Amino acid sequence: MEYKQAPIGVEVRGIDLKQLVPDNIVEQIKIDVHKHRLLIIKDQGIVSGDRHVEISQWFGELESTFYKHPKSPHPDVFRVSNDEEEGCRNVGRSGWHIDGSFMEKPFSFAIYHMVSVPKIGNTAFVPLKELVESLSPETRARWERLWRTDHQLQHIQPLVYPHPVTKDPTICFHLGMTGGFVWDYGTDEERSTDRRETAQILQEMHQEITKDNSRLIHSHKWEVGDFIISDNLAVGHEATPESQLPVSKVGLRVLHRTTIKGKWIPKK
Repeated sequence: MEYKQAPIGVEVRGIDLKQLVPDNIVEQIKIDVHKHRLLIIKDQGIVSGDRHVEISQWFGELESTFYKHPKSPHPDVFRVSNDEEEGCRNVGRSGWHIDGSFMEKPFSFAIYHMVSVPKIGNTAFVPLKELVESLSPETRARWERLWRTDHQLQHIQPLVYPHPVTKDPTICFHLGMTGGFVWDYGTDEERSTDRRETAQILQEMHQEITKDNSRLIHSHKWEVGDFIISDNLAVGHEATPESQLPVSKVGLRVLHRTTIKGKWIPKK
């Protein structure tokens, strides 16, 4: 395999995922996805749904929580599109997030493959370690005191916590699926935010992600054959607005995604 540094992660060439991959290469990929956070594997042609699932199983048990589109090639492949007859529409447009943030153990990995590439319709990624480290001391101190809940109030999670494998600072978040925050959870100073304060914090988070002319963000322009393996706990993402432009303007966009069952509860 040949690696080339990308704005976030690395581009990988010299491997054919449609063929049997030697065990030592699989083990190297499993190490490298934590090291680089995004492995953008190029020139893969069209990877079948069954093979997509087989590759995903390198990283653990698959877990699927979303509606299965009738044209999905496999029950564990989430199929999204800019055409509702081809896949689920308006996916990933509710705000910057990690996948499965609403779960007690968020998904550990997400694996993406664009099987029909439009003229435009990028996926934007943000590295969470660099995001946390870019905060002013005052802002980081505030974020370190925050815990978040989803709309169902099922789980409470620290906003900032150490990545369970790399120990780098990261965040558990979804700007469009956060029910509220709790300050100083588990202490005598514990206090829940009201709707207005919650909205202010979410807006602050969005501004921190997009500050300095979005210098932290890499907007990935998909090419035919791209297959991306993501450390979901280390990289946030969002579909760009152009991802929902009609087929008549940009061509058909079809993305396949699998997610790997979480292993870790976010904790300080």
